[in-house]
Amino acid sequence: MSALHSIDPATGETVWQGEAASGADVDTAVTQARGAFARWAAQPVADRELWLRAFARALERGKAPLVEAICREVGKPRWEADSEVRTMIGKVDLSIQAFAQRCREFGAGPVVTRFRPHGVVAVFGPFNFPGHLPNGHIVPALLAGNTVVFKPSERAPWVAELLAQAWREAELPPGVFNLVQGPGATGAALASHPGIDGLFFTGSAHTGLALAQSFAATPERILALEMGGNNPLVVWQPDNLAAAALLTVQSAFISAGQRCSCARRLIVADDEGAEEFVAELRRLIGCIRVGAYTDSPEPFMGPVISAAAAEAVLAAQADWKTRGGRILVESRSLKPGTGLVSPGLVDVTAIAARADEEIFGPLLQLVRVPDFSAAIAEANRTRYGLSAGLIGGTPELFAAFRTGVRAGVVNWNNPLPGASGAAPFGGVGRSGNHRPSAFFAADYCSYPVATMETPLLAMPAQQPVGIT
Repeated sequence: MSALHSIDPATGETVWQGEAASGADVDTAVTQARGAFARWAAQPVADRELWLRAFARALERGKAPLVEAICREVGKPRWEADSEVRTMIGKVDLSIQAFAQRCREFGAGPVVTRFRPHGVVAVFGPFNFPGHLPNGHIVPALLAGNTVVFKPSERAPWVAELLAQAWREAELPPGVFNLVQGPGATGAALASHPGIDGLFFTGSAHTGLALAQSFAATPERILALEMGGNNPLVVWQPDNLAAAALLTVQSAFISAGQRCSCARRLIVADDEGAEEFVAELRRLIGCIRVGAYTDSPEPFMGPVISAAAAEAVLAAQADWKTRGGRILVESRSLKPGTGLVSPGLVDVTAIAARADEEIFGPLLQLVRVPDFSAAIAEANRTRYGLSAGLIGGTPELFAAFRTGVRAGVVNWNNPLPGASGAAPFGGVGRSGNHRPSAFFAADYCSYPVATMETPLLAMPAQQPVGIT
C-alpha cells in the first residue's frame, strides 16, 4: 500500500490521510463483489429498495459531516455542498421511479421482456461532485441487482469514506458495495480487471477515451461514459439585461466553473445591443464573492480543485491574450499556492484557430457573430456535445436553436448547468457514448431479456414446411 491524502484547495492544508489500494486489494474487492452478486440479484426489487431507502436515511443522519467533507476536500461553499448532499438523498426515490418506469416487465401473450443486471460493475467518481455523481451510478446499479466496486477521485477520499459508511449503516449485505481508494494506477487496475462486467465513468475526455479504447476489445462489458464539454451559451437580444447577466454568471462560474455542463463559450451578436449586455455582465462578474467555505458573508464561488488547476486557468488566459484575445475581466490568483482564483472573461473573436478544449475553471470565452445562423454554427464548432443554452430570443429562435444545436442538454432562459434528475443527462460527440445518466441511468444498469413462453408443450398449429 502507498499513502494517500487530500488537500483543502482553499488553504493547502491536509484534511484526510489514508492508504491507497494495492492491486491485491482491487482483486479482493472484485472477488467479494462477484461472490455477493448472485444472492443480491436474486433479491426481490422491493427488498433492494428497502436497503436503498435505509441508505438515504443514513445520508440524512450524516448530512453535517458529509457537507463538511465536501467543503474541505473540493472547496465548495457550504450552500453548494449542502445542495449536493440533498441531491444524493433524493437520488434514491428518483432511481426507484426510473427503474419502475424504464425496466418494468412487459409483454403480451407468450412474449415477455424482463431486465437483468450485468453483474459486477466498477464506478469511477470525479472530484467536482464527489458524492452526487458516483451516487448517480451506484444507486441505480444496486437497485438493478448489480454489485459495485467504487473507485472515487483521489482528490476526495474522505467524501468516499463517508459514502461507504452510509452504506454500512444501511446494513447492505457484505460484498454488495466495495470501496477502493487510490490514484490513477488503482483505477487502471480496476478497469482492466477481468472480473468486472462493466464500468460507469464520469471524468475527463482524456481518461474516457482511454477507457473506450481498452473496452473496445471486450464488447461483452458495458461502458457508460460522461466526459464533459466545450459548452456554448448564446445570448441573443435579451429584453432583461440583468437577468441575462445573472444566468450567464450562474452558467459559467458556479462550482468555480468546474461542472462538466458549465458554459465555456459565450456567443453574442456583433452589435450595439450586445455591448450593453456585455457591460452588465462585466459589472456582475466584478460582484462575485470568491473565498473559502468558512468566509462570511458566504461566497458564491470557492477555489478550483488545486493550485495547479488555478495556474492552468491563468495560463489559458495568457495564451488567448498572446494570440489576439482581449481581456474584458481578468482572472487573477487570489492566494498563491491555493486554488483561489477570480473569474475571467476574454473576447476571443479575433483568434482564428481557437482550440476545442474544456478549460475546467472560471474562465469564459466571448465570441461575437453576425447573425443567429452564425451563432448556431459557432455553437456547433466543437467535438463535444454535452450542454448548450439560449438566453433571450423568441420561441421561433429557440426552436431553430433546439433542433440545430448538437447537445444532449439544451436549455432556454435557464442556467446552462441546470439539469433535472427526472430527465436524462448526457451528451453526444466526445461528451459521452450515448449512455445518458440521471433518470436514464436505469437503461445502462441492466439489459433486456426477451422470451417467448408457452406453459403447455404441444405440437405447433402449423407443421413446418419440409418435415414429413
